[in-house]
Amino acid sequence: MIGTLVNAGAVIAGGTVGMLLNKSMPERFKTIYFQAVGLFTIAMGISMVYNLQHILIVVSSLAIGSLLGEWWNLEAGAERMSNYLKKKFRIGSEKFSEGLITAFLLYCIGSMTILGAIQEGTGGSSDLLLTKSLMDGFSSVILASAFGVGVIVSFIPLLIFQGGLTLLAMYASSFFTTSIIQGLTAVGGILLIGLGINIMEIKKLRIMNMLPSLLIVVILLWFFALKFN
Repeated sequence: MIGTLVNAGAVIAGGTVGMLLNKSMPERFKTIYFQAVGLFTIAMGISMVYNLQHILIVVSSLAIGSLLGEWWNLEAGAERMSNYLKKKFRIGSEKFSEGLITAFLLYCIGSMTILGAIQEGTGGSSDLLLTKSLMDGFSSVILASAFGVGVIVSFIPLLIFQGGLTLLAMYASSFFTTSIIQGLTAVGGILLIGLGINIMEIKKLRIMNMLPSLLIVVILLWFFALKFN
């Protein structure tokens, strides 16, 4: 778990620096800065879906996951939690939940996260996660300067998700097939594109309600592999 702990620390440190930059940035600079971050997020998403495979499973996962998220109304729950945390800790950020979700997807959904967790969980080195920590640290400076403290709080889901993958890899490393890694990356990339659209205020998409798609794609690809192998 060393790699994940270092990764969480890098997000906190980078996010703190980013928040200091945010306070000194004039409003008109913030506007164009958000547009740049939005374009960057869309570009990251496109890079993750560039070699899209298992198209029907990815589409089905997005449809089923989005319907489940809408049924559970995850977005409303996230807003309630966001408002509670803002009142509890006197957080003034208007983009708390948006920053939290953006950071979570950027830091946790991708082949580097999964492969690094498998490498560490199976007794290998933590080099991949330590490299990722450096990248996430710099990214959190940029994100926190745009979104505020929500980016720093993303270290909590990062610990849960990435740490959980590491623990799972200790006992079931064979579960993470190439197909599952590719499927998670593709769905995560599509959600990142949606987040970029939100950040640029082109259209408001309920990305939080689509998050169950990440679990659905794993289940469908696992079932597909059992049935046809």
